[in-house]
Amino acid sequence: MRNENTMPPQLSRRALLASAVLLGGLAATSCSRIAAEGEVEGGDLLERLQERGSVKIGIASEPPFGYINDEGDPTGEAPEIAKVIFARLGVDKVIPVPVDFSALIPGLKAQLFDVVSAGMYISPVRCEQVLFSDPDYLMLDAFIVPAGNPLGLHTYADIASKGLQMATGQAYAQYDYALANGIPKNKILVLPDQVAGLDAVTQGRVAAFAGSNVAVRNVVKGKTRVAATAPFQPTIDGEPALGAGGFAFRLTEKNLRDAFNAELLDLKRTGELLNIVRPFGFTETEMTDLTAQELCQ
Repeated sequence: MRNENTMPPQLSRRALLASAVLLGGLAATSCSRIAAEGEVEGGDLLERLQERGSVKIGIASEPPFGYINDEGDPTGEAPEIAKVIFARLGVDKVIPVPVDFSALIPGLKAQLFDVVSAGMYISPVRCEQVLFSDPDYLMLDAFIVPAGNPLGLHTYADIASKGLQMATGQAYAQYDYALANGIPKNKILVLPDQVAGLDAVTQGRVAAFAGSNVAVRNVVKGKTRVAATAPFQPTIDGEPALGAGGFAFRLTEKNLRDAFNAELLDLKRTGELLNIVRPFGFTETEMTDLTAQELCQ
């Protein structure tokens, strides 16, 4: 999934609208108490959500993790999990707020929405800014490459050793993985998403596009000129880079996070979690017992 360090190459109409709403949210919350950096509190948001009967979820319009379908409803692995869990918590309506990925944590802090529901990778840097649920998946990486993989690309080291141009998505964690494995910045093209990556590979502008395994598999399905490589474990300094994603909450809302987490763990225990996410390409391989605490250290 993603890393919010990379800025988009251009502002879309959706991004401009999201920015305007974000600024409005910042102004609206100027009278509300926001936790000091690093301060964790219990909070009463769950009770307020139960009273109003709805919850706003921040999504990044990125299949299969979270997006708006043709009927205008939120779907994807994270929104579908959110629907089930919030219904169990007494909150029946889930309202999507689409923003660019890099605006998810700022938007959450500004109270533009109540929870980030976008399959966001859990990392120590992000854990300083938000509270995470335990992860609902653990993902390997894969490349989009020309059909037949003529250059034999299977890892970031392969791309680095051959001096090839690659691409990845805006704010994807794969950008940092590429840098850590010796691919220079001038050899990494940053694109909006995996669909743009597929086009870049098809047109021969890059040798490969790096993304999460499930997203890559989904986007190449039915295509004849490109293919997905076998999934592989990315590394940084010789250690596995764990791409485990979860839901993010404001630091002031530990009670909501804990209640949500308890329901998520029950879905894992019963096997229902896999049934929810299977339609989006997730398998038993992506299920994990890792905890947010382990990933935040």
